[in-house]
Amino acid sequence: MPHHHSEHHHSHQVTSINTAFIVGIVLNFLFVVIEVIAGLYIHSLSLLSDAGHNLADAGALALSLLAFRLLKVKSNSNYTYGYRKTSILVALFNAMVLLVSIGAILYEAVHRFLNPEPTPGLTIAMVAGIGIVINTVTALLFLRDKDKDMNIKSAYLHLMSDAIVSLGLVIGGIVIYYTRWFWVDSLLSVLVAVVILVSTWKLLKDSLRLSLDGVPQNINVGEIKSVVLKVNGIKEVHHIHIWAISTTQNAMTARLIIEDAVSEKETAELKHKLKHQLEHLNIHHVTLETEKMDCKEPEC
Repeated sequence: MPHHHSEHHHSHQVTSINTAFIVGIVLNFLFVVIEVIAGLYIHSLSLLSDAGHNLADAGALALSLLAFRLLKVKSNSNYTYGYRKTSILVALFNAMVLLVSIGAILYEAVHRFLNPEPTPGLTIAMVAGIGIVINTVTALLFLRDKDKDMNIKSAYLHLMSDAIVSLGLVIGGIVIYYTRWFWVDSLLSVLVAVVILVSTWKLLKDSLRLSLDGVPQNINVGEIKSVVLKVNGIKEVHHIHIWAISTTQNAMTARLIIEDAVSEKETAELKHKLKHQLEHLNIHHVTLETEKMDCKEPEC
């Protein structure tokens, strides 16, 4: 009965994440249209650079949704792991797109800093105010599941950093309105860039590590080795390989040296027990080879 409940809970969770992505994409895209129209109309760089950044975000959310959907696709004879790895590649791609947008914003900002143009501050503040609402609402949709999957986390980070950026633009718009310091517009775009850089750096590092089949962040090889060696009957463990299949699932292969006294049946039980323990350590797919201490085969 509890199993059925957890399955129901899982499908409910999947639906809520799907909905969060779709709502996020639609709202972000609408906001981009508003920002572009306003930015072109009043010649505001900070609005236009934010629009470009929000457009990249709507695209990133769409890619994350695609990756999240592909996690569910069954494996086949060509892709024996299914398409789970797309979730890692998308996280990596998202991080790179954000880095590129930072470069573009900084370049524009320096250019505009040298030749500031008059811009109406209140309009900037009003448009950015809409942005705070849209981004915060969408980010909150991902809040609950953000630590379960790197992609959901990246969507959450994007949206929260967008909300912070919009807040900066609101303050800047008000400052421009009262002081007529038009260079504030460029200064804001630089701040936009710094905020994005800080939130992207860790995402880039983690997704790059998983793309290279590195051991996932939350897994300690030493700890796993000690868990394996604590099992009665296992003398040694060699050739441990641990890697991520997707942003949420990990795999491991290892070779166990079994004590001579352990029977075939006991070996099978021992492997079963070990797999169960490893599941608690976040390793979902385990392949174990066993050999006896007194083995005379050439590969021993």
